[in-house]
Amino acid sequence: MPILDYAFMALAALAAGFVNAIAGGGTLITFPVLVALGLPPVAANVTNTVALLPGYLGGTIAQREDMRTQSRLLFLLLPVAAIGGLGGALLLIASGDRLFSAIVPWLILAASLLLALQPALRSLLVRRAGEAGRNSVHPAWSVVPLVFASVYGGYFGAGLSVIVLAALGLGSDESLTRLNALKQAFAFAVNLAAAIFFAFSGKALWTEVAVMATAALAGGWLGGRFAGRLEPTVLRWTVVGIGLVVAVVYLIKR
Repeated sequence: MPILDYAFMALAALAAGFVNAIAGGGTLITFPVLVALGLPPVAANVTNTVALLPGYLGGTIAQREDMRTQSRLLFLLLPVAAIGGLGGALLLIASGDRLFSAIVPWLILAASLLLALQPALRSLLVRRAGEAGRNSVHPAWSVVPLVFASVYGGYFGAGLSVIVLAALGLGSDESLTRLNALKQAFAFAVNLAAAIFFAFSGKALWTEVAVMATAALAGGWLGGRFAGRLEPTVLRWTVVGIGLVVAVVYLIKR
C-alpha cells in the first residue's frame, strides 16, 4: 500500500479517536476510508475493530471509579458481552464479503440514525432516573437486548454505545454517569472478544492496525483535551452526515 494511503488511513483514525472521545461514531469515519483504500469489506471491518480496541480500553480505565460499586452488575453483564461479541465475530467471518457488502449500507444507516437520536436517549434516561424511586426495575430487563447488542457489536459495531446505553437503561436506575461507565466496560468486553477472535482469523491487516491504533490513541487524547471546548452536537451531526452520505453511496453502487 502506498505511503499516501497510510497517511490517509492515519488521519481517518485520528479523527475517529477524536470524535469517539467527544461524541461517538468513529467507525463511521474509519470503515468507509478503509474500503475506499481497497480493503475487502470484511477485512476492513476486522482491521478497524482490532485497531480501535485501545480506545475502548482507555475509556474503561478513565471511568473505573464509577464502576467500583457495580461489581454485581458487571459480573452479570460482562460474560454476556464477551459471548455475544464472539458470536458476532463468528457471524462476520462466516458471512463473507458478498453478504456483508449487501448488509453494510443498512448497518451504516442504522448507526447514523442511532447517533442522531443519542441526545434524546440521554434526556429520556435522565428523566427516567429521576423517577427511579417510584418505578424500580430489575437488571434482568437489560439482558436480552444486551445479547443482541453484543452480537451486533462483534459483527459491525458502529453505534454500539448508543444501543448499549438504551439497553442498560431498561434494567438499571443508576445515574447517567454510572450507566456511561457500564456502557464503556460492556463495549470494551464486546470488542475485546471480537478482536481476539479476529487476531487469529487471518483477516486482520497488522500494518494497518498499527498505524490506525497509534493515530486513534492520539485522537482520543486530543479529544479528551478539547472535550470541554468543543460543542459535541456539531461533531455528532457531522459524523451523522458522513454516515448518511456513505450509506447512500453504498446503496447506489449496489
